[in-house]
Amino acid sequence: MSLHQRQQQKPQVGDPNPPSPHPPSPLLPHAFSSFTKPLLLLLSLLLLSLLFFRFQAHYNFSSSAQSPLARWRDYTLSQAATFVAKNGTVILCAVSYPYLPFLNNWLISVARQSHHDQVLVVAEDYATLYAVNERWPGHAVLVPPVPDTQTAHKFGSQGFFNFTSRRPRHLLQILDLGYNVMYNDVDMVWLADPFPYLVKTHDVYFTDDMAAVKPLDHPHGLPPPGKKGRPYICSCMIYLRPTSGAKFLLKKWIEEMQEQPWSKKQKANDQPAFNWALNKTVSQVDMYLLPQAAFPTGGLYFKNKTWVRETKGMHVIIHNNYIIGFEKKIKRFREYGLWLADDYSHESPLGKI
Repeated sequence: MSLHQRQQQKPQVGDPNPPSPHPPSPLLPHAFSSFTKPLLLLLSLLLLSLLFFRFQAHYNFSSSAQSPLARWRDYTLSQAATFVAKNGTVILCAVSYPYLPFLNNWLISVARQSHHDQVLVVAEDYATLYAVNERWPGHAVLVPPVPDTQTAHKFGSQGFFNFTSRRPRHLLQILDLGYNVMYNDVDMVWLADPFPYLVKTHDVYFTDDMAAVKPLDHPHGLPPPGKKGRPYICSCMIYLRPTSGAKFLLKKWIEEMQEQPWSKKQKANDQPAFNWALNKTVSQVDMYLLPQAAFPTGGLYFKNKTWVRETKGMHVIIHNNYIIGFEKKIKRFREYGLWLADDYSHESPLGKI
């Protein structure tokens, strides 16, 4: 009798051993067990793998979003210069965190001349590196070691010297990459495009730091030395081409700072060393002094109203030097309508800081 037939058989009345109405098959539990155990194991492994990859993706995203260090700590000056260079030129500035409002003010003026995409900010502390790259990715780089952030912004301090003495090394590295480089301090404001003034193919272009008025057709060679035996050229606005002469000058500048280290008695900074380097290489480097009417020092622009009136329409970059202190500089910029950061922050690639 078949299994099916046995299941349909009705029990007989009085039968002491009636057949079971649903006799279990010994084959079914074994088949079910041998099939489902590997399947459950496979599903469990797939589920664990899915959870692991989701966790890993979340971790990577969180690390990138919450820790700027993870993204920018290995960003090099070479990579950054290549990223920002346009028409073979990089516009460089060096900034510590207290100077971020000045950076924004300067950037607005540079953006108005459509050159902001060429700007590279050398961040002198991690706070600046993160603040800039969070708003404007790729436009800030930190070159180790980090200077003393407590004193880097105080003029005349050792921290300030350590901060400024790094400048020629950054410039030299960019020249070695084959780019032209313009350096600006960020207490400057552009009123016009400076590049039409960088005529011909000189090695280095710079501005006079003297407040004495020059004739409009003044010579463009290195001015004669002053009382200290060196000229008074400003190291805050420099343009260099990637020539052997420009590189030779920068190497001499580095040597001069090494020979004149900062001390409590001799509070050195980079500008005297730059002038000594210019004086000692003048016969070997093709130098060009930019026109004073276009690139006046703060000691002239902010203190000689007659000259400003006579040269109206000629001004290109204004330097807010000959004054010390954040608040004093901002106050003077405001008085002359040159503090843009409050009302025009929407024009800056950084937005409002």
